[in-house]
Amino acid sequence: MICISIADVTIDEALNIIQSNELSEVRLDRLVFNKDDISKLFSAKNSTIVTYRPTEVVTESERKKWLIAAINAGAQYVDIEVESSDDFKNDITRTAKSKGCKIIVSYHDYNKTPLINELEEIIKWCFDSKCDIAKICCYANSYEECARLLSLYGYGDSIISIGMGNMGKITRIASLLLGAAFTYASIDDRKKTAPGQIDSRKLKEILEMIKAL
Repeated sequence: MICISIADVTIDEALNIIQSNELSEVRLDRLVFNKDDISKLFSAKNSTIVTYRPTEVVTESERKKWLIAAINAGAQYVDIEVESSDDFKNDITRTAKSKGCKIIVSYHDYNKTPLINELEEIIKWCFDSKCDIAKICCYANSYEECARLLSLYGYGDSIISIGMGNMGKITRIASLLLGAAFTYASIDDRKKTAPGQIDSRKLKEILEMIKAL
């Protein structure tokens, strides 16, 4: 399954994308929204992931408030950064479990891919944080680093492991073949939420070509 990452659009545009796709990630840190918009977006028919990445201008308590509001409105998944404080993670986890919302605990390294022993520790950290899915997203500077990320699928089917950057593109395709519940794609080439993210239309074409082989 392909998850469309929604960013840098209006609320009406975001709602249209959600209604047109099986699964969408709503990046609250890259949308202008209010309380009514949260209800509108996360009560939509199709599945949504609510994500609110840390920024310099928004406090942790503010992010927590909106993530919890989205869960209460009907988000099917919530993404929490593994480095977040225990109070932040515990409060969101408690709300998510009470609402049947699945928890993605994510780790990002925008410069490199750590060594395999470090990645194993990070996965353990994610699962110790009571996640349903551990998401590892690291910048891939070589194909060896891509292989390192893809090797993590050997640890089970509750992992999404993706490489950022041009070299990391192969991991976004291979992830679905190796057991990831979904992979992330952009709305188009101008609205990517991570380096190397593939346009959803292109990704669908690539996957169809692979199926036809």
